[in-house]
Amino acid sequence: MTARTTTTARAVTAGAVMLGWVALLWALEGIDTLTGHRLDTYGVSPREASELRDVVPSAFLHAGWEHVASNSLPLLVLGFIAALAGLRRFAAVVLTVIVSAGLGVWFTAPAGTVTLGASGVVFGLFGYLLVRGFVDRRPLDVVVGLVVAALYGSILWGVLPTDSGISWQGHLFGLLGGVLSAFLFRRPRRPATGPHVTV
Repeated sequence: MTARTTTTARAVTAGAVMLGWVALLWALEGIDTLTGHRLDTYGVSPREASELRDVVPSAFLHAGWEHVASNSLPLLVLGFIAALAGLRRFAAVVLTVIVSAGLGVWFTAPAGTVTLGASGVVFGLFGYLLVRGFVDRRPLDVVVGLVVAALYGSILWGVLPTDSGISWQGHLFGLLGGVLSAFLFRRPRRPATGPHVTV
């Protein structure tokens, strides 16, 4: 299999995974709407032990069609770029981000709130792509990170507590989880090739 064929196959796989993921988010919102928003109970309420089980499912649920729509395009784009490097690494990054964002919300969100949505994952993928190239020392990925920063850098305002209706906690801890993932799952460096010279 040639390098070009491998790249094409990875792109097709990454695209299929992300289209399926986004389709799942819309399907879940449809089910939530039809059931009178019963799925919203799987959002994270802070500092309640029983709510820890909702850390993962909360990342796949949204508070209405506008909410899921606002997350769909950046999730699709950033997820596709991240998944191009391989699905195993991508899955590990996403799980780390989801847990980081969910636990951050659980520990720090105001009492009496319920937090759900994929925006923590969006911020996590943004942070991951932003620093991955520097951590792996891969010039192409550095360029990708800079392009991502140019396109989506404005989302960083979302980590500030400027709107009581938006979970800046989920955004901030998702971002931190993405940066952490770049270090946890960095590519092993290849040993230098060439003759070993001693003096």
